[in-house]
Amino acid sequence: MPVRNNVIPWAPAALVAISLLTTSCASHDDSASAPQAPASASAPHGYVEGAQEKAEQQSRLLLNDPVTGDTRVLDLITGKTHKVSRTSGTTELTTDGRFGYFHTAGSTRVLDSGAWMVDHGDHVHYYSAAIRDVGRVPGGPGTRVRSDAAVTAVTDEDGRARIYRRAALEKGKVGSARPLPGTHAGVVVPYAEHLLGVTDDGKVAVYDREGRRTASPDARCEEVRGDAVTRRGVVLGCADGALLVREDDGRFTAEKIPYGSDVPETERATAFRHRPGSDTLTAPAGDGAVWVLDVTERTWTRVRTGSVVSANTAGEGSVLIVLETDGAVHGYDIATGKQVSRTKPLLTGAPETGGDGDAGPVIEVDRSRAYLNDSKGKRVYEIDYNDNLRIARTFDLDIEPALMVETGR
Repeated sequence: MPVRNNVIPWAPAALVAISLLTTSCASHDDSASAPQAPASASAPHGYVEGAQEKAEQQSRLLLNDPVTGDTRVLDLITGKTHKVSRTSGTTELTTDGRFGYFHTAGSTRVLDSGAWMVDHGDHVHYYSAAIRDVGRVPGGPGTRVRSDAAVTAVTDEDGRARIYRRAALEKGKVGSARPLPGTHAGVVVPYAEHLLGVTDDGKVAVYDREGRRTASPDARCEEVRGDAVTRRGVVLGCADGALLVREDDGRFTAEKIPYGSDVPETERATAFRHRPGSDTLTAPAGDGAVWVLDVTERTWTRVRTGSVVSANTAGEGSVLIVLETDGAVHGYDIATGKQVSRTKPLLTGAPETGGDGDAGPVIEVDRSRAYLNDSKGKRVYEIDYNDNLRIARTFDLDIEPALMVETGR
């Protein structure tokens, strides 16, 4: 597959990863090409059966054309694409960092991207393995999937949740599901060895992994829409702002992060995007602005922009990255609200603002790059957001990538 303006984008991440592996995992043989040893008492730290541990992040893009069903996996290390079986009629494509979930009218297809990371807090492990189909789980449009290291929660559009064991998915099988009692107003989120949900009357509910109710914080989230797992806890979007649910030594607490003023319903944050591992969240604030929620500082900032198609940020002092209806990507200083950088128009045809889950261009962000899919142009742009939104690479494709997610993060 042609790659234009080729650079080496992963050097900083590689250096950090190598440092972490050598300082925190000194007993591990981190040779990228060496086969892993059999699982045993002498297996190296971080060993995962059937996978190779790498010294750098193994990011991949999952790409889908809902009309033709053509699906590709783009390896961002090698620049090569891999064909996988088709999925037609995809209404939404989501990911939990390893698995891609292709939501269709009758069910949700699960694809193992073969790239993931394990965060141990003081160090990180990166893995790669074969790409493979896992199967399908019940649930059509409106189905939401959230995961942690042990379980995957699938919540259908009626608020019924089923819990799958992560170990089965990792072995290439969907496995049996355990239903969670009752229905929920929003998505069920695995967190801190528990499951968080909001009941139909707006109350926060906490379950253990067997589905039993445990002590829950006395908190409410009215009209819950949008969620994100951060290092500070789980963020839920509510009518009056956000609710941060945290766990400390087995005890769950909830803290409201209000907007600070009345916000019209059309300008509420209802779908969060952020870099995995970051505590800075973004969400459209109507057509001409973006909300930035700093979870650490418990503050909202409303940045005025042009008409918003998609937005994201790496957080931690990085620019707010906004794709606007002029087809260009704009960078804004979050603190001042000023535009500080801008690309030329990148998309083939004028993009339209879309609703949650609509097929359309999105901005995926990792630790060093951002990615933008141009469906009509059959390409993906790699953008260096630390260098005035410089176009680092352009990946030409043989499909229209209307849907895109990034894994391996």
